[in-house]
Amino acid sequence: MPDTLASARTRVVPVVLVLLCGLTLLLGFANKDRCTGPEFDERGRSTPGYAERTFADACYSDIQFLWLGRHIDRHTFPYVHGELVDGQLVGGALEYPVLTGLLMWTAGHFASTDAGFLLASALLLAPFGLLAAWLLGRLSGWRALLWAVGPPLVLYAFHNWDLPAVAATVAAFAVVFLGRGTLRTRGTWAAVLLGLGFALKVYPAMFVLPLAAYVLTGGPDGRHGWDPRGALRVVGAAVGTAAVVNLPFALAGFPGWWASFRFQAERKVDVTTNSIWYWGFRPISEGDNEGFQRLVGVLSPALVLAAFGVALAVGWHRYRREGSFPLLGVSAAMLCGFLLLHKVHSPQYTLWLLPMFVLLRVRWGWVLGYLLADLALGIGIFHWYGLLASGGAAIYEGFTAQAVMIGVWGRAALLAGLFVAFLSARPAVPVSSLRDVHAVPDGLDPR
Repeated sequence: MPDTLASARTRVVPVVLVLLCGLTLLLGFANKDRCTGPEFDERGRSTPGYAERTFADACYSDIQFLWLGRHIDRHTFPYVHGELVDGQLVGGALEYPVLTGLLMWTAGHFASTDAGFLLASALLLAPFGLLAAWLLGRLSGWRALLWAVGPPLVLYAFHNWDLPAVAATVAAFAVVFLGRGTLRTRGTWAAVLLGLGFALKVYPAMFVLPLAAYVLTGGPDGRHGWDPRGALRVVGAAVGTAAVVNLPFALAGFPGWWASFRFQAERKVDVTTNSIWYWGFRPISEGDNEGFQRLVGVLSPALVLAAFGVALAVGWHRYRREGSFPLLGVSAAMLCGFLLLHKVHSPQYTLWLLPMFVLLRVRWGWVLGYLLADLALGIGIFHWYGLLASGGAAIYEGFTAQAVMIGVWGRAALLAGLFVAFLSARPAVPVSSLRDVHAVPDGLDPR
């Protein structure tokens, strides 16, 4: 009877989470849709007062904004004819990897206004949010409510095109812990999903190394010994998948394809990046300070890589002490290092971190603190942009500006603390899922 009840919960919980997530996504769309219409100009831009409304009402989205400026309104197929000219993307070039560009082009193909583009994009993105809810429910049960009904999903589900990359990442972990076959096989398929994630938003690629270490060291208990071939297969599968997806675009229009990477590499630290590099080094981070920009362009990735190295080293130490490499903990810590030290920290990046709160057992104070800091920044920053545009709101004036400071520095402090907390956290995935039940007996080739 207990097994029957547990099985029923396993089936019911993900379904309930998907339904709740659907309602949250509807709220998220309604929030962004407040900025559309009621009338449109000849280019399909919402009027009247599009820019003022998006900031004052805190309903801004990159999706609606990028209806213009990236040839989406002209239905230009991305990358093939585009390029980066004097820091500007022209001719159909985009700042996002190729699979996200395809999603943008598909949604734009069915739209004639920014409102239509937002709606079509939401319809394409929503299934990925629902998939993430279902998989997180399978992995961690009711903890997945943090994803399904959390404020970040309302604020950011349709802010940008991040849901597919999040779903690919969660699916990769689900394959590792819930999939069938040997650990090498599951790791390979998870790497394929991370390779697809790279072609959506790049960041899932950072999880390939901890995944390879997990396969190398024999999974949850290491009882099958090392598997160097399996680890190499993980890396090869991720790199191969990313290459196969990107190669046709690189061949068809190399300047347009390469422009997405150049744009991100050359992006300057400014008020739109929301990172500690802008806020921590004002006023030299403002204006056209080329020396500072070059320094950050080197220092930021160097520190991110150093954080990755620390996380992997601590994970390796735990493996030597406990016999199991902490795949989830190391992955989450690496993500925290990236979010804290990268020169760009867009608001919707919170969606990247949210599944880690579901999959790992950290103190609820960390979770609540981060969500509150994110809420202060996610709402305050756009109000502050609006005040800046109207000629007011020095950063030391008024509640809105102070909410931004609370959000920026509160979030930064919490990311630093979470880097440590994640590395010592235990998975919230059921113990039975962590056992390599499909592994072959010792002494046999695990292929």
